[in-house]
Amino acid sequence: MKYKNTQAFAQNLDKTDKLAKHRNDFIYPKDNNKNELIYFAGNSLGLQPKRVSDHLTKELSVWSEKGVLGQEERWIGYHERLTDSTAKLVGALSSEVVVMNALTVNIHLLLISFYQPKEAKYKVIIEKDAFPSDYYAVQSQIKLHGFDPKKALIELTPREGENILRHEDIISTIESHRDEIALIYLGGVNYYTGQSFNLKEITKVGRENGSIVGFNLAHSAGNLLLSLHDWDVDFSAWCTYKYLCAGPGSPSGVFIHERHHKWNGPRLLGWWGHNKDSRFEMSSTFDPINTAEGWQISNAPIMGMVPLLASLNIYSKAGMNSIREKGKNISSYMEFLIHQMIPSVHIITPEDRGCQLSLVIHKGKKVHDCLLGKGVVCDWRNPDVIRVAPHPLYNSFVEVFNFVKILKNAIEN
Repeated sequence: MKYKNTQAFAQNLDKTDKLAKHRNDFIYPKDNNKNELIYFAGNSLGLQPKRVSDHLTKELSVWSEKGVLGQEERWIGYHERLTDSTAKLVGALSSEVVVMNALTVNIHLLLISFYQPKEAKYKVIIEKDAFPSDYYAVQSQIKLHGFDPKKALIELTPREGENILRHEDIISTIESHRDEIALIYLGGVNYYTGQSFNLKEITKVGRENGSIVGFNLAHSAGNLLLSLHDWDVDFSAWCTYKYLCAGPGSPSGVFIHERHHKWNGPRLLGWWGHNKDSRFEMSSTFDPINTAEGWQISNAPIMGMVPLLASLNIYSKAGMNSIREKGKNISSYMEFLIHQMIPSVHIITPEDRGCQLSLVIHKGKKVHDCLLGKGVVCDWRNPDVIRVAPHPLYNSFVEVFNFVKILKNAIEN
């Protein structure tokens, strides 16, 4: 598409946007004067769907009116209401996904099972600039097995003078260390640069070279088109409070490929992972559910799942193909406007990306604070990056146009 640097062009994009109607499905934050904010922080916390309040009120009413009786009538299988739409979202079989716990907890549960180092084959490939929780989880698991993280971690690093990883360098690293790598563990999208990775090819090469392949999809779920089953990914996990708009502290999603479901290896056990048919026989012998649910530890956090159900209903109606199409379009339009209006701003996010653009701006924290004062919500990361993520379901092209004008003014003044 050939973009134009005019408000009329942005307005026309909004008129032809088939997802524009979904803006009305969300509660839009306002400033102290009741003016709507420009909210581009969906990569940190998505907006609240309007139906969340009704859904929560329903479950609170059941609790108040029925107490523990509500458990058997509604809650014992509540997580199953999320299964089919979650599976569709990440390109999985329904048996391969489960919603449970928080993201880093799930990463640990998965690593307990799938990081199984041997004397010579014990190393882990990870991004050098991965999110800290990924580092901490992997390092601690390496130590639990008696290895030294300094020796066990193979860190993928951009070439000198570059900001992003080259795909060919990722592949060559996997191939050159094939006899040493026990696990490849990467993010689907780098939280800082916004770069997305070719998960299909990485999985193919990794598995061909005898490695387990897993991904943290915190910035990918609800943002990118995923086909985890067909790509043959071993495992992955993601949060639901970012693009999936399930609210602060909402539970995490997990994918475990069906080939692992009759698992005889190590895993942490809990009552909720036990065979549903015999769970209440209270046996001391664990009989696992032979799906991803077999990795469950505790029963479902119902009140945390309620907002996710409301959000997944919106995602199901909108469709990930349409969401991805607009995500690419709205971020490309923002990129065009920044190049046109503020050429001094360096965008480090490559074309392989989701919705997020990462902008390198001199005195970025000061500019970020100025944006906030002018009604723009985005975020800033050390040392000098402002992350901006227009969400396909609730942001408009006119908002993007207005944002770039505000950003230009904030930088120049």
